[in-house]
Amino acid sequence: MGTALLCVLLTLPQAPELVSPTGRPFYARPDTAGVVVKAESALAHAAGNVDTLIALGRAQASVWRYRDAVATYTRAIGLAPERAVLYRHRGHRYISLRDFQKAVSDMERAAALDSTSFDIWYHLGLAYYLMGRFDDAAAAYRRTLGVARSADDTVAASDWRWMALKRSGQDAAAAQVLVPITDSLRVQENVAYHQRLLFYKGRRTEAELRALMGTGDLERATLGYGLATWRLVRGDTAAARSLWREIVAGTYWPAFGFIAAEADLRRMP
Repeated sequence: MGTALLCVLLTLPQAPELVSPTGRPFYARPDTAGVVVKAESALAHAAGNVDTLIALGRAQASVWRYRDAVATYTRAIGLAPERAVLYRHRGHRYISLRDFQKAVSDMERAAALDSTSFDIWYHLGLAYYLMGRFDDAAAAYRRTLGVARSADDTVAASDWRWMALKRSGQDAAAAQVLVPITDSLRVQENVAYHQRLLFYKGRRTEAELRALMGTGDLERATLGYGLATWRLVRGDTAAARSLWREIVAGTYWPAFGFIAAEADLRRMP
C-alpha cells in the first residue's frame, strides 16, 4: 500500500458507535495505549480461551468500542453459555449502546445463573430503570444492596434505588434508603454517588453539587443527573429537563447519567 493511500485511509471519518436520539453521532476513543492490539495479540496465542476473550472485550470497552465488545462477548458466550459473567459484560455494553431490552435479557439470564453477583443485579436494575420500569429497578437494587461488598457498592446501589423508589411513588421506602448514608462512609471510588445521596438527605447544598459538576464531563453527567431527578420528583420538570439537556450536550456519552438523561428526554422531551 502506498504512503499516500495509507494517509487517506487513516484520515477517513470513523463510523460512529451509535447515533443519539437527537441525531448526534458518538465515537470510540483512539486506542493510544494500544490496549486492544495487546489483547488481540494475547488472544492469537490462546484461541478459544474465554478469559482471554473477556480481556479483549474489556480492552475494547475501555476505548468505547462497544460494538466490538458485544461481538467479543457473544463469541465467548458461544464457548461457555453457562458463565453468568459473560451475559453481564455483554448486557453492560448493550446499555452503552442504548439497547436496553437486550441488556435486560442478558442481565436476567445472568441473574438466573448467578443470584449472588452485585454487578449483575446492579446492571439489571439500571437496565430496568432506563426502560422506565422503576418498580422493577427498585426491586433489583434491593437485591443489589443485599450482596454489596463495600461502601462504594452501597452508595452506588442506594442512589439508583432511591431514584427508582421516588419515581415509582414509594416515598417512604426511599426515605429509608437514606438512613444509613453518613458523611463518614469510607467511599473510595463512587464519591459522586455518595455526594448525591448526601444532597438528597440535606447534607449537601445544590451549590456544592454544582461546583463538583464543573470538574469534568463525567462529573457533570453523574452529579447533574442526581440533581435533575431531585428536581423532577419535587415537581420541577422544567428544571429537570434543563439539566438533562445540559448533560447530553457533554462529551462523556457512556456515563450512566448521560444515558439516563437521554432516556428521560425521550419520555419527556
